[in-house]
Amino acid sequence: MRWLLLALLIIPAAEIGLFIWIGGMTGPWWVVFLIVLTGVAGVTLAKKQGMDTWRRAQLQMNNGRPPTEEIVDGICIFIGAVFLFSPGFITDTVGFILVLPLTRGLFKNSIRKIMNRMMENGVIIYRK
Repeated sequence: MRWLLLALLIIPAAEIGLFIWIGGMTGPWWVVFLIVLTGVAGVTLAKKQGMDTWRRAQLQMNNGRPPTEEIVDGICIFIGAVFLFSPGFITDTVGFILVLPLTRGLFKNSIRKIMNRMMENGVIIYRK
């Protein structure tokens, strides 16, 4: 919980500093344009990746297999979309890493470990 509170203080301050720094180099309207551009591109990409993952999950279920990999992909895409929806270059970078299939694998093992720990502690209940 402490990490979350610390992140909620540090990340916006870093984003504001980055806005000012980039705005000083390029001008404030370019910063606004880049924020809107990355937001629109990111949400569009997240929607496409989310729909692709949903189709793969349906295909797995139709074949009688649990969509375990697709669930983890969906969690990554959802978290990435939330980051992409918030304005900022740092959050957009993290969001794109989580949404793009090539870089998503960097976080998938960590998310699996967190989910397994939550299931062991009874926070998530899994029934077969």
